[in-house]
Amino acid sequence: MQSANVLLKKIVRSSVLPFAAQHGMKKDLFPLSRTLSLSLCLKQDNSCNPSEKLDLDAWKKVMKSGLQEEVSETVPENKELSTLAAAREILEMWRLAGRSVPENVSEEQLKTFMECPSKSAQKKYLRFLYVKELSKKNDKRKMEEKRERRLAAQEQASQADETKRTSFVCLWANSMDRAYSWRVAQSMVFGQPLVFDMSYEKDMSAREVANTVRQIVFSEGSNRRSADPFHIYFCNFKDDSLYQKEFIKQYREAWDRLLITVTDQCYTEVFPKDKLVYLTADSPKVMKTFDHNKIYIVGSMVDRSIKTGVSLARAKRLGLETAALPLDKYFLWNSGAKNLTLDQMMDILLTLKDTGDWKAALEFVPKRKYCGFVSKPMHELKKSLNLINTLKLGKRQEEVRKQFAKNYSKKPTQK
Repeated sequence: MQSANVLLKKIVRSSVLPFAAQHGMKKDLFPLSRTLSLSLCLKQDNSCNPSEKLDLDAWKKVMKSGLQEEVSETVPENKELSTLAAAREILEMWRLAGRSVPENVSEEQLKTFMECPSKSAQKKYLRFLYVKELSKKNDKRKMEEKRERRLAAQEQASQADETKRTSFVCLWANSMDRAYSWRVAQSMVFGQPLVFDMSYEKDMSAREVANTVRQIVFSEGSNRRSADPFHIYFCNFKDDSLYQKEFIKQYREAWDRLLITVTDQCYTEVFPKDKLVYLTADSPKVMKTFDHNKIYIVGSMVDRSIKTGVSLARAKRLGLETAALPLDKYFLWNSGAKNLTLDQMMDILLTLKDTGDWKAALEFVPKRKYCGFVSKPMHELKKSLNLINTLKLGKRQEEVRKQFAKNYSKKPTQK
């Protein structure tokens, strides 16, 4: 049995160990050979049959098959690594040659590149990766430029704040603020009232209410800076309403010090009905002149869905006089609703109150809503507009020519 053990050690040292060392498995085979030798020694002690022999040929076959399996598992990995490295070298060569190849390619992208069926498909895939990488670089560059601009704007704002902190500027601002407050305080006693109807909360969404309050804040600022401001009334104003919450968001602590009159009563209970005029774009009556003895009412509503007739129906229900701005008289109006924002209405009314000039007042109407001011008689303008409408509707050329000849034919002068 000792001769068998010696023979086993020689076989391990001569054949198996060099092969294992070549493939990096020498450490795993030393304990295996030791266990084999110990198992043989134990068999020698326990077995009483001397005729038992170790089958070395079978043991060699088992060992070789195990090594071949481990080698076969490592060989595909080495092959895959070598193919990936070769593909990376090819991509680097193409990139140096000036082709559209991305700089950073992951292993998954490299495998997808190798799985492309043709060379043109590989080029298209590389082009796609290259454009994607360029877009990411451009986005990063834009973000950095935006950040630099924001930092520069913050620096300019800080410098502007430093200049504003000077004593002269602070004194001027405080004195102007006091002058504006004094004018508004005088208007609360002697000024002409202007009513904002705050009863449209149910007809608007929360976003529309916030937009309405923002426009009223702009209107109050314009009125405060005016030479002859209105005495502003908020009628039908309910506590804990969306209007109040949005006003507190906008004004914060200044809401309690605002020089306006806020009441939950209706304007018909505060003022006589014969002096009230409800301004609405749906009114059939056109406002000709500004009356300083009237009390004008503006609906506090921003309607994105343009529900026509809401304010007109409310005014008729209360038995009030209505009026609309003379937009058709002074403008070549484009298609669309003739509704204006609340701050635009405030600027128009303030200009009318100070000057009485409709052209100067209607300068606050956005230019996108009209083609220009009226400079011709109305009947000629109507003919021109009818002709434009026929062209837009796409009628036949002969009908358009007939309409043009009919409208603009010169009549013979009688002597």
